[in-house]
Amino acid sequence: MKSVKSNFLLIIFSGLLVITGCIREYRPEYVIVIHGGAGVILKENLSDEIEKQYREKLGEALEKGIELLKNGTNGLDVVEQVINILEDSPLFNAGKGAVFTHNGRNELDASIMDGKTLNAGAVAGVTDIKNPICAARSVMTDSEHVILTGKGASAFAKKKGIEMVDSSYFFTERRWNSLQRALERETVQEPETVGCVILDKEGNLAAGTSTGGMTNKKYGRVGDTPIIGAGTYANNNTCAVSATGHGEFFIRYAVAYDISALIEYKKMSLNEAADFVINEKLKMAGGDGGIIAVDKNGNIAMIFNTPGMYRAFAKSTGEKGIFIFK
Repeated sequence: MKSVKSNFLLIIFSGLLVITGCIREYRPEYVIVIHGGAGVILKENLSDEIEKQYREKLGEALEKGIELLKNGTNGLDVVEQVINILEDSPLFNAGKGAVFTHNGRNELDASIMDGKTLNAGAVAGVTDIKNPICAARSVMTDSEHVILTGKGASAFAKKKGIEMVDSSYFFTERRWNSLQRALERETVQEPETVGCVILDKEGNLAAGTSTGGMTNKKYGRVGDTPIIGAGTYANNNTCAVSATGHGEFFIRYAVAYDISALIEYKKMSLNEAADFVINEKLKMAGGDGGIIAVDKNGNIAMIFNTPGMYRAFAKSTGEKGIFIFK
């Protein structure tokens, strides 16, 4: 009888080991997903050389994230450093490559969020902060606030030792020409954005987003990027999300938080929730754009309702990819 009991307990213990092993195998040690904006991005509109440049820059950011995550760097640090690479490139509408407002200025927004604590920080309408994501991080860690704007955000960033630049740093011929075309047509062009979401080795989620907003925007317009729950959201219980697209719609529909809420309250999978919000709710309302996301189990989503979205991902399991078109 004693031998039967021992064997029974051994079977149960072995079963638990198998189950535990499956869980450990199911959730990767780390995951990174990045985006460089969604919009009317068509193969026929990108030369082979320009496409190569986008892929190389996305690859550089991705490899940096992988290196940091392998070494056990926490997700917030990875988000910040990866977005720095995209902000420093003139290819993307963030930092150096930011678009121009109606008045010929560059007004930048950024936000970051910690899924473990739900702490968040953001800046909006800044004109002289080289890397707005760094300022957003400092707002989160070094102030009691969530969002700082304009000159106040710049004064705070300067006080905290964040790199400041003359506004001429953000000038690029490409973006200036885009403004001139928009002025001639009296149109406002929908924005692109950059973002990063992380699941780190500690099992913590983090998300960040940075943008230059809309070409030809007026009156100090602010989009979804610095709005927590609209353009950025992270919660260890559900997922981390970074959005890109027509910000007014992402704000009205609280897109990033909505995806998290559908997972938490409706028990949807990450892909089900993201697809429903982006390809049903948002699309029916007339909103264009997309999201990248990772959930607490390491599943990813890269969902968009536009012709293209610059995006890339990698997992500790070796899975990796860089994509632009549908």
